[in-house]
Amino acid sequence: MSDVSDGTGRRIGAAPGAIGAGGFAAAGGGAVETSGPVLETRGLARSFTQGSEMIHVLRGVDLSIAPGEIVALLGPSGSGKSTMLQAIGLLEGGFEGSIRIAGEEAARLDAKGRTAVRRDRLGFVYQFHHLLADFNAIENVILPQLVHGDDRTAAEARATNLLTVLGLGHRLTHRPSQLSGGEQQRVAVARALANRPALILADEPTGNLDEHTADVVLAEFLRLVREEGSAALVATHNERLAARMDRVVRLHEGQLQ
Repeated sequence: MSDVSDGTGRRIGAAPGAIGAGGFAAAGGGAVETSGPVLETRGLARSFTQGSEMIHVLRGVDLSIAPGEIVALLGPSGSGKSTMLQAIGLLEGGFEGSIRIAGEEAARLDAKGRTAVRRDRLGFVYQFHHLLADFNAIENVILPQLVHGDDRTAAEARATNLLTVLGLGHRLTHRPSQLSGGEQQRVAVARALANRPALILADEPTGNLDEHTADVVLAEFLRLVREEGSAALVATHNERLAARMDRVVRLHEGQLQ
């Protein structure tokens, strides 16, 4: 597996097509245009064996998200929200059912195909920012674009614009350790949107922030996702935050309500 340089001599990991979704999964070439749903799951199921007991986490989940729609996935801790996002994000195997992303049946793809879908169709925001500590804010947003094969000048312009829109134009060269929690999460949002994915998957994206900062970051996230034309599925246990999205679905005992 070959490495890619960011132009400063530092190595940033695997070459395009080899990187998984954790830090760099994002799309290239603009948000995917589709006449149908951006996301459609049918009969999505996941079970685990715990000792002699079978635990059914997802029980035939059917969900459809339209282009540009922002949907809250609401449920208490332990309800299976993260498991559902991992399934849709093609991060784990062992799931049953159909997952169509931007019109493509993704559930049965091999490892290379799943990586391509994560890279070209999806963006991810997690509860913890997962920024690269040795790189500053703008570099963290440039890197996924370089991995995808984009021109560095264009990638830098795109990163600068996103971070400036998110109120970080004066913090471009600060490393994660020099940023506040809210600022770190804004960089993570910019990174997820850098390559204009069709669908953003966000797992408790403000869960580590205080209430005021969470409100500010979520408002900026929703505004920017809408401006970019992406769709989003946002897992949360916070009813108040969920109410600010276009639609709310509830996960209860492995099924949507």
